[in-house]
Amino acid sequence: MSFSLIILAGGNSHRFRSKVGKPYQKIAGKSLIEININKARKIKEIKKIIVVYNKKDFNRINSLKLKNVKFIVGGKNRQQSAFNALKYLIKNKGFSKVLIHDVARPNFSLKLLNKIISKMKSAKAVVPKININDAVKQKIDSSLNEYILGKNRNNLFLTQTPQAFKLNEVYHLHKTNYAKYKDDDISLYMDLDKVKFIEGEKNNFKITELSDFENLRNIYKSKQNVGIGFDVHRLVPNRKLYLAGLKIKSKLGTLGHSDGDPVLHAITDAILGACQMGDIGQMFSDKNKKFKNIRSNILLKKVLDQIKFKGYFVNNIDINIIAQTPKIKNFKNKMIENIAKLCEIYKNQINIKGKTTEKLGVIGKEKAIACEVIASVVKYD
Repeated sequence: MSFSLIILAGGNSHRFRSKVGKPYQKIAGKSLIEININKARKIKEIKKIIVVYNKKDFNRINSLKLKNVKFIVGGKNRQQSAFNALKYLIKNKGFSKVLIHDVARPNFSLKLLNKIISKMKSAKAVVPKININDAVKQKIDSSLNEYILGKNRNNLFLTQTPQAFKLNEVYHLHKTNYAKYKDDDISLYMDLDKVKFIEGEKNNFKITELSDFENLRNIYKSKQNVGIGFDVHRLVPNRKLYLAGLKIKSKLGTLGHSDGDPVLHAITDAILGACQMGDIGQMFSDKNKKFKNIRSNILLKKVLDQIKFKGYFVNNIDINIIAQTPKIKNFKNKMIENIAKLCEIYKNQINIKGKTTEKLGVIGKEKAIACEVIASVVKYD
């Protein structure tokens, strides 16, 4: 089965009360849009991703630099935004099934998403739901209506997204039955016989207010891991000097099996440690000829691809470069820019400090350069 995914991010975030709308709020350097997309890309059945955005957020959506994503301007309300995306899919063809998801629910699990997709083999729609366990009352005039309590509570539930549909059917209902639209797309279905309701997830809550966002941030804090990396290389003649992926003009270069970049090596080790994936020597042995003189940015990229596959993303990198020469302050900004690009994070998630040994030891005598790094990662599943 091939699915397209519509991520609805076109609202105004009125109740959120922030100058930055919900879709662009960040946790560990990733916006809610990016968190949703990164999860979706791990599902092989999802072949197309569409983000519906508010036209006033044009600059914000562009600043995310998302690749292989179709952007569509939203409408005045959720129904119109969803319909705009459905019209695009109908026109361009190629898909028979569609997932419609609210950007404000980034904390769904891959297990839930896989279950929704699997159940679509025998259903015309699949919707996750949460049963209501609390007492529910309805105020009528000055009294409370107790009728919906007790035995009738079992008939009450809350729906969540992602919701899965047959594309042609949900498009037709949007086009002809839009007046009955209430809150989400399943409300258009009058005949629920072939609609499959599955158990949702309590952590798949919708971010409506700032307090909801803080709850989500606390969840991700519990998924944060920290790793330490260290590397040192001798300085010798007739070798190039690479630091943080930059070629530095120098009479001396670092000696190593690869290009000898102590900064990228220490970053790589710190990330591997945070993800509990061993160390750089295990992954790229200096006994292996294919890594001879290889650029360290290539090795770092290989590691980043692997941690992404496991659901990890870099949150923060703190770097000490210990060298008598060159003067790190002269290259600090370019180093930060290059590391940010390599790790696909923002510059404000990186800190670099240049240290000397006050001319003590092999580093102080300009015979070596060392680097130590602490990196934190966040798991987004």
